[in-house]
Amino acid sequence: MIDEMQFKNLMASVPAPVTVLTTVDLDGPAGATVSAFMSLSLEPPMVVASLDNRSSLLARIQSTGFFGVNILANGQADTALTFARRAEDRFSTVSWSVDRGLPRLDGVSGWIVCELAVAVPGGDHSLLLGHVRHAVNTDIAPMVYSHRLFGTNSELVRRNRGSLADQLAAFAR
Repeated sequence: MIDEMQFKNLMASVPAPVTVLTTVDLDGPAGATVSAFMSLSLEPPMVVASLDNRSSLLARIQSTGFFGVNILANGQADTALTFARRAEDRFSTVSWSVDRGLPRLDGVSGWIVCELAVAVPGGDHSLLLGHVRHAVNTDIAPMVYSHRLFGTNSELVRRNRGSLADQLAAFAR
């Protein structure tokens, strides 16, 4: 059997996107930081995120049937840490709005609205399979988590994208 700390250290070295899953119900907005997130399918468009089975957010998403995926931007480490803590009102210290009925954090790299297809148990976590109902992408570099540090591996922070006309001209050459 593998040593638990050895496994944690190995997985900590694998870069992962940093997201905040959100939902809202009669008790108000809820959210939590998640680094286990990926695309699942193009046809139909689906994503997967993982939440601890003890998470109150998991139960609330299962109850509402919808969740938002806020793909954090490079430089939003404070936001990631805020939503990683078990605090009563995580939304009081961040700027956010309601988008398509779900809490959307300001300044994120990307935003996805999902309808829950199914929650699949997997050990001490559950996988949320979500049908993508709306998606917004930006040119803001996303934040990743690796070796227990926040950062980015995106070229977006280093290059000037130029105008759309310049980009199209480059492809025409």
